[in-house]
Amino acid sequence: MRRFGDAKVAAVFKAYPPAVRTRLLALREMVFDVAIATPGVGRLTETLKWGQPSYLTVESGSGTTVRIDRLKGCDDGYAVYFHCQSGLVETFRTIYPDTFAYEGKRALLFGAKCRVPVRELRHCLALALTHHARKKSGKAA
Repeated sequence: MRRFGDAKVAAVFKAYPPAVRTRLLALREMVFDVAIATPGVGRLTETLKWGQPSYLTVESGSGTTVRIDRLKGCDDGYAVYFHCQSGLVETFRTIYPDTFAYEGKRALLFGAKCRVPVRELRHCLALALTHHARKKSGKAA
């Protein structure tokens, strides 16, 4: 497991219920792994935004912020959040109409007991982490 560089982020993870904490830690690792594997993303900055663990492409400016958190009022639900005006969730819904549960224009939803479609989720994360670079270059998803 990757070490936390920010004690406040570590405290948020420690406060999650055990079942969802395990899933969110795995999701955190996936975000970092996708950033490393995706050309042009560079090193991520991990911080809190709105109290949620958030991953920013500060070094490269290549993408939009990716946030992860448990679902409010649900002990075993969690989500990956994206900027609602980015159009990313609409893109994911077009590419993967039946693969994910969606929340409006901002999130992919998961349950702690559900299978995570890893290949598809990695693709969505890569699209988010390269969102600004693709917009500048005129490349589509």
